[in-house]
Amino acid sequence: MAEDDPYADKRRRLLDEIEQDARDTAFWTGRKAFSGRTMAAIAAVPRHEFVQPGDEVVAYINRPQPIGHGQTISQPFIVALMTDLLDLNGTEKVLEIGTGCGYQAAVLSRVAARVHTVEVVEELGRAAGDRFKRLGVDNVYVRIGDGYAGWPEEAPFDAIIVTAAPARIPDALIRQLRPGGRMILPVGRAHDRQTLTRVVKTADGRVRTEPVLSVAFVPMVSARPNDREKKAND
Repeated sequence: MAEDDPYADKRRRLLDEIEQDARDTAFWTGRKAFSGRTMAAIAAVPRHEFVQPGDEVVAYINRPQPIGHGQTISQPFIVALMTDLLDLNGTEKVLEIGTGCGYQAAVLSRVAARVHTVEVVEELGRAAGDRFKRLGVDNVYVRIGDGYAGWPEEAPFDAIIVTAAPARIPDALIRQLRPGGRMILPVGRAHDRQTLTRVVKTADGRVRTEPVLSVAFVPMVSARPNDREKKAND
């Protein structure tokens, strides 16, 4: 971090808070500390570039922020936790459902080889694609479309992350997860109990689910049947 970075102190405080939150939730998550790679990715991604204009001053507060269209940029601790639970080593192809502003995908871009991300709200997806280009994030690929369908042309994926809550785990995403792969997502209805859930697909194709933590996410929404899929990078 550059010495003249006006956000450097706020970023350092945020990292300290994430580390404390990890310790405080370790009983449920099983992780009292996140990997150095996860924390380095959080430190490197300029969160102030992903919030709405005028919200830069609160970008490094450890809480979600609205980004328009009824969506939010997730709490940094949750971004770190979900990233860490994927156990990435840098060689993986990852699918993200729910691009939003692009912050989670930008973090993933630093710990995975390729990130394919699907966003149902066209304005958000295109803005995220433009943001990735401006910031030089060149291993993230954005599609405008229905997250419930995943991205079958690029399957299978080594890991899948979902940043909005479906009522149950979508079958298409399970099919697109390779054997040995991991998925992390919140499961539950809006305004009801949601559980951050880790899904592991065994080598023989069986699926094991592990509850992690009670959370509150925006609901996962489906595109209208007549919506036409478009790539935001076009």
